[in-house]
Formats: sequence, structure tokens, C-alpha cells
Amino acid sequence: MLKAKLAKLKRELVDGTSGSGGGGGEGFDVRASGNARVGLIGFPSVGKSTLMSKLTGTHSEAAAYEFTTLTCVPGTIKYKGAKIQLLDLPGIIEGAKDGKGRGRQVIGVARTCHLILIVLDALKPLTHRKKIEYELEGFGIRLNKTKPNIKLTKTDKGGISLTSTCNMPPELTIESVSSILKEYRINSASISVRDPNCKIDDIVDLVQGKIVYTPCLYVLNKVDAISIEELDLLDRVPHYVPISAHHTWNFDELLEKIWEYCNMIRVYTKPKGAIPDYEEPVILSQDKRSVGDLCDSLHKSIRPNFKYAWVWGASVKHSPQKVGIAHVLDDEGKAVVVVVVVVLWLLLLDQPPCLLFVFY
Repeated sequence: MLKAKLAKLKRELVDGTSGSGGGGGEGFDVRASGNARVGLIGFPSVGKSTLMSKLTGTHSEAAAYEFTTLTCVPGTIKYKGAKIQLLDLPGIIEGAKDGKGRGRQVIGVARTCHLILIVLDALKPLTHRKKIEYELEGFGIRLNKTKPNIKLTKTDKGGISLTSTCNMPPELTIESVSSILKEYRINSASISVRDPNCKIDDIVDLVQGKIVYTPCLYVLNKVDAISIEELDLLDRVPHYVPISAHHTWNFDELLEKIWEYCNMIRVYTKPKGAIPDYEEPVILSQDKRSVGDLCDSLHKSIRPNFKYAWVWGASVKHSPQKVGIAHVLDDEGKAVVVVVVVVLWLLLLDQPPCLLFVFY
């Protein structure tokens, strides 16, 4: 109950003051572009601007003093045929979630990113990681966590009911759940839990809403200043990538990790009678990689007129194979697609009804 009350008060504090001086501000209203959005978060002077300049070629002011970057600086990484938007955000400080140092603006932009890169200085204590995580958690960002399989249905009557298809932890009882819901003035609802790892905090997140689940990489910069023994210890920590932005060390692994954590795949289209277009792949998400999703990414008019597609690659039993709109595609050259669209009337040419086959 106290966790629910605390979360509610924090949310009211954020929402109640966001309209007075907590808006986007100059340089923070950056339009999303490309296939994915990646934000650089970290304390001042950890090397975010240098990393930004080396990865994208975009100039971001870098100097030996803190708070060199005062606005959001966008750049673009071209990797494996994808365009990834990289945002260099101003350094945050403790208390950022409460508005200190334009912290709400910085974390507000981070909420819109597909991936967060927390840049750390290898010469400073790793406790900085926990401090940054605390600031992001306080603003409704859950790092490297999956959304729990919990469903909340509000009802008009019947009180609070709790059902589960798995073994729930002892702390998750009807009494504890009821106390949380009543804190948010929900007196009648049904909660269904299908996740054995569900916790009380997950119930609080579910009720208050506005929670985003974002993958995160911890980029440890300036590893050229530490010993090999220290670097070996850091290799055991999950989600870490050691680099040196000044010397451009280990950028290959960093880019590969960004690609992996952004959860993207490549699909190549094949014109009729020609080889696949390997220069311009269609970038899809791992969560949305059906033939129908491919049609939507090409043009919104394709899906309504779709008939079938030819697919080459590992996603089919034999190449080519005729598939429907629900077929799930694989990455890279494993899936080469020919989409056939049927148009029933040529209004522009003022012709009688006919069939037109368009190959993408």
C-alpha cells in the first residue's frame, strides 16, 4: 500500500508541474527519423559528445568542462542498411526526475527511444550506474525488463478478484492487490496474472500506467585508462560494452549490440526478372515481421489489395514459396520477397476492369 501511495504521489508531482517550465524547451523537440531511435544518457563529461561525433560524423560540442551540451543534438548512424537516429542528450544530475538540471526534458526524450545507451566513465565509480537507473525508474522507464503478462479489467460491481494461471509469489495476495487498487480509487476490478515472476511493483506499474519498457546498454567509456584485469572483471557484467570514444576502440561490437538491442531485421525486395535489391533493405521489427507488416512499410495501399507473395530464404521450406499475408519473415538474405498486388480498376487511365500485377 505504501508503494502504491508513493508511486501515486510521484506521478502527481511530475504531471502537476510538467506544464510550468517542464516542457520540451529549445533543442529538445527533435523529430523522430530513421528505423530506430537511440538516446545517449549519462552524467556530464563522460564522453557522450565525443562518441556522438565519432559514430555519426555530426558535430556535438565536446570540451573538458561539464555541461558542454545544453540541448538535444541528433545524428544518424547507417548500419546494415538501417538508419538509426542517435540523440546526444545533456548530462543529467542527481534529482533529474524531480526537474533538476532540465532533467525532466532529458528523461522525457529518453522515454521515446527504442534503446538507451547509458554512458559511464571507467575512471569513476560504477555506482553512477545505479544513480542513473534510479532517475530513469522514477520517471517511469523500466530498463531491460519485459512487460509482465498481467491484465486489469475494471468492472462496475463485484469487488476485487485475483486469478492466476501460474504460481504467484507469497507477497501477491488479494489483500495486497486490493489495497493498491483502492489507493487509486478502483473498488471493482478483475486482475489476471499469467507471469510467475510478477511482483507487487508490477501491479503498481500496471495501475498507474505511463510505464515504458526499454532495452539498455551500459557503454563504459575511456577503457584505455584502466588495466586489463579491471576490464576482465567488467566483461562478466551483462549489457556492458567497453569502448574508447577518443581512440574509436571496440566500435564494431557497440554497433552490433545496438543492432541486436534495437530488435531489427532486414528483408530484401526482388523485382520481377531481376536480382534482389541488396542496397536498400526493408527494415522491420522482430515483433512485426510478417508479410503484412512488410506491405505496410512499403505502402498503405498494398495490404487491402494483397493476394500472395513469393519468398526466398530460411523462413520457407523451399525457395521460392508462395505464402500468405501472415507469413513470418527472417533476417537478412534469409528472406527475399516478391509482393503481388491486385488492382481492380484503373481510374487514372479510364480503362475497364482488369487485373494489374505490380512486383515489388
